[in-house]
Amino acid sequence: MQIGNRPCRIYGEAHAEYLLLQMTGEHELQSIDHEVAAIAQSSRNFLFAAIPVESWNDALSPWEAPAVWGKQGFGGNAEDTLRFLTEQVIPTLKQQFNLPENVKIILGGYSLARLFALWTPTQTGLFYGIAAASPSVWFPGWMEFEQQHPIQAQCVYLSLGDREEHTKNTVMAVVGDSIRTLHSRLIERGADCTLEWNSGGHFKDADLRTARAFRWVMEKSR
Repeated sequence: MQIGNRPCRIYGEAHAEYLLLQMTGEHELQSIDHEVAAIAQSSRNFLFAAIPVESWNDALSPWEAPAVWGKQGFGGNAEDTLRFLTEQVIPTLKQQFNLPENVKIILGGYSLARLFALWTPTQTGLFYGIAAASPSVWFPGWMEFEQQHPIQAQCVYLSLGDREEHTKNTVMAVVGDSIRTLHSRLIERGADCTLEWNSGGHFKDADLRTARAFRWVMEKSR
């Protein structure tokens, strides 16, 4: 389905109780079918939209930052991506699929897309839940920003691979301490939040980890 200038993949059913949104890169598209099949093991009825991102590092980063690996830095264009979601994607899907006005919107995904998912509820209360599998909470300045601009979502799933913090990259090695701190903050503020540890590194079973994150948020909803 074309939304704006982007070909989005849509799964699920009309009149759904949950609207699941995931920003996706080219590297994830081949595993989306598998991920959605795993999400569908939940008994909840949902509509899922995979929304393509062209420049991953730019579109999903909340502010500019230098390269952490390789040569490509971060452009800090998350505001434009959020505007596209709120002004085009969500209204279009609500209309086309007759979604209820109070549909619970869950933003999820993997890696930098999940940093974006955690950043969005610091900007708006539109999202009911966040499904953040291995989010890039090592991102320079993120933890300080979130302290000043708290996440507003009611339900937040966090996960990390148990080998992710054991990296020689000094910027990314803080990911373990950062996600523990973020989990504690959210619990203290009264959010419904869990932190799940998975065996392996960052790229192991990304589709299944993301599916588990979406399922947890749907099934925890009150």
